[in-house]
Amino acid sequence: MLTKSNTANPSTVLGRQLGDELRRLREAAGLTTVQAAEALDCTKGKISRIENGRVAVRLPDLTAMLHAYQVSDAELRDRLAALARKANRRRRQGWWNQYSSVLADTYRDYIALETMAESIRTFQAQLVPGLLQTPEYIRAVTVASRQWQTADEIEKFVQVRIARQERLSGDSPLRLWAVLSEAVLLQQVGGPQVMKAQLQHLLDVSERPNVTVQVMPFSRGAHASMFGPYVVLGFPEEGALDVVLADNPTGSMWLEREAEVARYRDLFDAARTSALSPVESRAVIHRRAKEHRP
Repeated sequence: MLTKSNTANPSTVLGRQLGDELRRLREAAGLTTVQAAEALDCTKGKISRIENGRVAVRLPDLTAMLHAYQVSDAELRDRLAALARKANRRRRQGWWNQYSSVLADTYRDYIALETMAESIRTFQAQLVPGLLQTPEYIRAVTVASRQWQTADEIEKFVQVRIARQERLSGDSPLRLWAVLSEAVLLQQVGGPQVMKAQLQHLLDVSERPNVTVQVMPFSRGAHASMFGPYVVLGFPEEGALDVVLADNPTGSMWLEREAEVARYRDLFDAARTSALSPVESRAVIHRRAKEHRP
């Protein structure tokens, strides 16, 4: 997962928030995207990308847009300028950018959104979610992927994944709800000793109030989520839409349209309802951990 993307990169939450406000102001001014583009002497596509949050908004462009939309409220202008500066800093200054040599663009985009997310709901068919992986498990997955060749590259990737896990602690920890296929508990990633430690880590971390782990047992048979892993990210900003990252045979796919996101929310709700309860899941994980004998 997160190796490549077959769709456009996702917009950032702050970028989407700014874009939504600019779209509302344009519509209030009675302008189409074509008319707004003419007023700014740019393309219609640029207006659309700004409103979708897919490109940074330079302050001169923001000033020109607000002038074209006849926005005279000084407080509103200052607030939008501050939002634009904050969104642009988020794009440039994330800690993950120092690892650009070993991270695909899709993965960096994902980390950027993860740092701003309030909640994550995920279904995983083969692997423990990255936020719950032990260093040894991470290393085994990284080596098996064959995307990173040198020991230095592998260790940098391991460091990135461990750094991501800090989102599960602190003053405002991320809420993580993971539904795992029972196959995740049986896959011999790194060998029996690594798996035993990994499953024990799952038991330990699932005791945190912000982490829920459920197991989808083989006995449930076919279910709608079995065709591939996905992640649904939720954000704290008022009116912010969820974002989905889903895997398919040709790579990772970002989804932001409300109808598509709603489909994955329904998928996850069905998965968590069909899966074992958290208490029953802990019992299964404990039993599987005992089966992995070093």
